[in-house]
Amino acid sequence: MLSSALSFSLMGVCVKAVGTRLPVAEIVLARSVVSLALSLAMLRQAGLSPWGQRRALLILRGVIGTGALLCVFAALALLPLAPATVLQYLHPTFTALLAWLLLGERLTPRILVAALLGWLGVLVLTSPGDLSGLLGPLQGPHQGSLPLLGVALAIGGSLLSALAYVSVRALGRSEHPLVIVFYFPLVGLVLTAPLVLAAPLLPTAWELLALLGVGLFTQLGQIGITKGLLGMPAARATALSYGQVPLAGLWGWWFFHETPDPDTALAAALVLGATLLSLRRSPPSTAGGK
Repeated sequence: MLSSALSFSLMGVCVKAVGTRLPVAEIVLARSVVSLALSLAMLRQAGLSPWGQRRALLILRGVIGTGALLCVFAALALLPLAPATVLQYLHPTFTALLAWLLLGERLTPRILVAALLGWLGVLVLTSPGDLSGLLGPLQGPHQGSLPLLGVALAIGGSLLSALAYVSVRALGRSEHPLVIVFYFPLVGLVLTAPLVLAAPLLPTAWELLALLGVGLFTQLGQIGITKGLLGMPAARATALSYGQVPLAGLWGWWFFHETPDPDTALAAALVLGATLLSLRRSPPSTAGGK
């Protein structure tokens, strides 16, 4: 899980490094090309057909996941690394709410408290001047409100990520995990290639290296989180993966001269609490049989 957190934080560095010049669609395309090649190699090694059974839902999962990537990568270009990473971690709360709405899973008071904590964290990031004053001198100076467009894109990316996770839970009943993974970059490639070809922008040698890093670090992060979730409970694993937040703060300060913000630390604590509450196992629902 710690290697996954490190990989995803470095992916964020690569995205932010090129996101101010290259279109977001081009970054997603590069990520899709690398992930698709690796996914095909893994399917071939496992001796599996890549096409699956519920192809319409597999394609829909790819569309949703691609939309999530576009939002997240655009938010990374607009926001400091640490706040953008904090907002991404709203997705477990969104997933729990959507699983109740779409899959009939039980909605408990704990999930409602988690949602409240998560949105309080968003409020801290978007209105630091109002909330920081409540903490007095312990909170220290803050950087000011974040761009609302960047915040909206980050929240949109978290919501779409949650929708993608819910679709994966539905697909898991009939599809091999490698097939689900394969469709994500395949659909991303199909959706973003026309956008890039319509207005191509040739990357420099450094940008090309960063684009390769986006794909490589994403794949390493996925491998780390998959193996981590197999070896420990989800709540503990996610607590370790939350190490991505302080790492993002470190890389933001080191590479992009972003000043550490106490408001981000407070928001991170609130969203972490919401995440851990969302991931605690609920009693099975008796109504829906899910």
